[in-house]
Amino acid sequence: MKDYLPNPVNELMRAATSGKASRRDIMRRGAALGLSASLMGTILKAQSIAAQSPEASPATQAAGWSIVVPDGLPDLKGVKLNAMLGADGPGAPFDQACVDKFNEATGAEVTYLKGADSASDRLTFMQQTMAAQSGDIDVAQIDVIWPGIFAAHAVDLMDVYKNSGTTSFQRIVDNNTVDGKLIGIPWFTDAGLLYYRTDLLEKYGYTDPPKTWKDLSDMATKIIEGEKGANSAFTGFTWQGLAYEGLTCNGLEWQFSNGGGTIIDPDGTVTVKNDQAIAAFEMAKGWVGTISPQAVTGYKEEDSRGVWQGGNAAFMRNWPYAYSLSAADDSVIKGKFDVTQIPMGDGDNATHAATLGGWQMFVSKYSKQQDAAKAFAGYMTSENLQRARAIERSNLPTIESLYQDKDVLAANPFFEKLFDTFKSGSVARPSTVSGDLYGEVSLAYYTAVNDILSGTASDAAARVDQLQSALEDIMQDA
Repeated sequence: MKDYLPNPVNELMRAATSGKASRRDIMRRGAALGLSASLMGTILKAQSIAAQSPEASPATQAAGWSIVVPDGLPDLKGVKLNAMLGADGPGAPFDQACVDKFNEATGAEVTYLKGADSASDRLTFMQQTMAAQSGDIDVAQIDVIWPGIFAAHAVDLMDVYKNSGTTSFQRIVDNNTVDGKLIGIPWFTDAGLLYYRTDLLEKYGYTDPPKTWKDLSDMATKIIEGEKGANSAFTGFTWQGLAYEGLTCNGLEWQFSNGGGTIIDPDGTVTVKNDQAIAAFEMAKGWVGTISPQAVTGYKEEDSRGVWQGGNAAFMRNWPYAYSLSAADDSVIKGKFDVTQIPMGDGDNATHAATLGGWQMFVSKYSKQQDAAKAFAGYMTSENLQRARAIERSNLPTIESLYQDKDVLAANPFFEKLFDTFKSGSVARPSTVSGDLYGEVSLAYYTAVNDILSGTASDAAARVDQLQSALEDIMQDA
């Protein structure tokens, strides 16, 4: 999720600390949101403190206000750690608050190293550091597609995860496990979603969002026919078709949802060459210039959102970050949309699918303070810290129970809709099985899919045959 998203709980906290609402008003609004007694106590305490401070204002609300430090943290007085976390930006104050509270509770001296804005740049730096067997980074957040890359440099965190007493989504745990070793503890996550215009579906006689790709195509065609007259820029379905990692995510959703597998099986067998996968790519090619704009083959996430949020599309595939932006006060579609699972195809074993994204906590085996680093990783991924991150930052938890937590849902009501996606509709990219060759795998995949979509390859089956051979060559070195 993006870092600048407002939510009702934060708005209530701002009202409490700014002096713009009485204690009675805060309690009434908290009750309406269904907040727990503990969270209401935190907000009312902050209001009381702010009332005694003339400098208090909404802008000075302290990041980390909702963090409850877990019990049982070890005494780490004098221990020094370097933790590479989020980039410098709107989310950095929350990360710093997490570090500060850990230091205060344990006596440790954890230094927050800000990662690069670009995930690619961060990966390069991490690879260089690990290749040098340097202990400069003790603990770090790693992308969901990096466990295979860093498996040889990682401390096994399975004991930390099992001792946490929590249950994360199994598909993320499986993604992060290499040869029985948990390379990263699931921390916060992401997955593809289908956004749809509720007002337009109602206008054209639809009571439910599309469940299949055919449903989506039929609905989009009908809505375009009705809207084009008044809005020549209107299109049916916008998504990410540029030749880059985002297209790997989209393409995997298409083929998996049509029963076409996961590109490469967990045992390393390349399986992309099959009728269902080819049919899925041909289906998507058929959208280009019909229910989707011709330019979609050059779209990334923000290009898609620009079309959607401008009121010019009936459907959009994107990540959860786009929800709160679409619901912002200045959005022309505020109150006119909702989200659902990615549709399914009609091939054998068709199912809903959503490509996993997100971040994990990793501990370097070159750290001189591995036990302390493991304690920090466990703290950052704990239920308490994931709850606070969801409330304040709108980051999606990896712990299943938090999708029924009333304080989390009060801050982010749409989270409840995402549970089924993460529980049973998610699919991981073949990054774990391909390890440090994943970049080559993804490049070959998204290039081939873009060739099909753009018409550079006129025969989808022949292009997939080339892709199969290319991936088999890559995997020989895995």
